[in-house]
Order: sequence, then structure tokens, then C-alpha cells
Amino acid sequence: MSINVPEKYWWDIPLDQDEKTWIKVAIVWCILLTVMMPWWHISGNQNPSSEFYRITTDNFDKLTDKFIAKYKVGEEEGIDVVAPPANTDVFVRGSQWMWEPILKLKKNQTYRIHLSSVDVNHGFSIVPINMNFQAVPGWDYVLTLTPTTSGEFHIVCNEFCGIGHHTMIGKIYVE
Repeated sequence: MSINVPEKYWWDIPLDQDEKTWIKVAIVWCILLTVMMPWWHISGNQNPSSEFYRITTDNFDKLTDKFIAKYKVGEEEGIDVVAPPANTDVFVRGSQWMWEPILKLKKNQTYRIHLSSVDVNHGFSIVPINMNFQAVPGWDYVLTLTPTTSGEFHIVCNEFCGIGHHTMIGKIYVE
């Protein structure tokens, strides 16, 4: 019985000039992107606020309830609607399976949105614009937000949070 041993394996065959060129291009591109990613993070104006605080879920719950009581202007489908003045601390609570309260904000006015969850991790995604954040129990994440477009925006949970996850949609009205 004889075993056929190939004369050359695939790794023994020299590369064509075109293959060498594409490998060089790929390596240079990888190095360039590796250098650019930290630079974009540091110098970019697309970065979200890095302001966050440790907080108990009970304290965040109390702050949110106090905020709702102070600025409530109505209800929509059983969820409180608030209209806080500009330059105000705004509290948004994520809980299975709702965002509360519904916000009425003014265009071109700045708000500090305090975001947290009282039960599990929730994703805070403002649709149709591409803004994605995390609401994490025990953490108060502060976003400085200046709406520049009027309209109705939806807050969608993009982090699976249980059986009612698909119904977790909040609202922001910008007037």
C-alpha cells in the first residue's frame, strides 16, 4: 500500500503579486482603523455624556415619582405625561415593560435626562434617530440632550428584558 504525498502543500506555493498587494492593503487598513478608533472616541463630538452616579433603585424611584408629581400635565394610556422646563433634571425610569414618564420637551432647549432601571437592564433607543444607551439598575446615567427636531419620538428597549419586551415603548414629544 502506498500513500500519495503531494509534492507541495498550499502553504508552500508562493503568493502572486496581487495577493501580496491585497494583504499589505488589509494590514495597513487594520493599523489605520486601530489608531483612528481611540482618536474618534477622544476628539469626536458624537460621544455621549460620561456623567453617571451610583444610586439605589428605591432612591431613583423616589426621585422619578417626585419629578412626575411636580411637572405632570396629563396622562396617555395610563402613563403620566410631564412637561419640564428647560435646563431641568428630567428623570426617566425603565421597568418591565414600560418607560415612564412620557416627556414633552421644547425644541432647541437643553435638558439633563437621568436614566435608570428599577429591575433589569434595559436598552434606551430613541427612534427614528440613532441614539442608544443602557438603563442599568443601581446607576443613574445622565444625558445632556438638546432636541433639534420637532415631532414624536419613541423610546424602544433594545435589550431583551423578558416576555413583555416587545411592548416596552415610551414617547418623547418635542414641540
